[in-house]
Amino acid sequence: MVRGLADMGAEAVLLAGAGRAILLQIANPAVGHGVAEHSNFADRPLERLRSTLTYVYAVVYGTEDQAAAVRRSVNRAHAPVRRKPDAGSPGYSAFDAESQLWVVATLYDTAVTVYERIYGPLDDETADLMYRDYARIGTALQLPADLWPADRAAFSRYWESCLKRLAADDVTSSVARKLLYPREPRPWQRVVMPLARFITAGLLPDQLRQGFGLPWTARHGRWFDRTVRWSAAVYPRLPRRVRHWPKNYCLGRLGAA
Repeated sequence: MVRGLADMGAEAVLLAGAGRAILLQIANPAVGHGVAEHSNFADRPLERLRSTLTYVYAVVYGTEDQAAAVRRSVNRAHAPVRRKPDAGSPGYSAFDAESQLWVVATLYDTAVTVYERIYGPLDDETADLMYRDYARIGTALQLPADLWPADRAAFSRYWESCLKRLAADDVTSSVARKLLYPREPRPWQRVVMPLARFITAGLLPDQLRQGFGLPWTARHGRWFDRTVRWSAAVYPRLPRRVRHWPKNYCLGRLGAA
């Protein structure tokens, strides 16, 4: 059966890639420096994650009114995120179409990476449908539809070209460290963060794993592969209400707001 984002985007396991997507995003200085100066997600990670998820779920699953509401909320949050280039910054704007393209690209590539590790490779028809669906996350904001690469082959070329230019600098490394190693961790962070760092490191390209100072050895690689195999055996057997709980929770809160 052909399934698009409407069937795959609700899977809770995709949240395992949240750290990967964030680090890929901030490795682009046009995004990372804006985050460093205007975002508090490192101090309030759950709140920021919930905001992002609510936007994605509302665009994909919500009503027109819900999608419009989250669009307004995101645009209000993005309005002050801008700075002209100078000696200390490449300059950035949250409304910049190229930056929005990169953010959506990281969400798409991360979702496919995690999904296929758990469920196996997508067939071409399903993969094409998912690819087209993901463009909506960007075009609901300021991303022009024609800026989204025309097909998956074009996306692969775009992705590889971008990866070659990514690098962690002092500013973005500081953001990553605050996120991955909280100074005053809450009880839940003490439990969750070691696993989150491990999964994030395992999913990242090697150049960024090293750039952000995430330890990785052959032993880490073996444990990561075992973790993925165990997850692939267990997660798909969970009840749908468990696997789709984040989507139902976020839309439930949006409906009650």
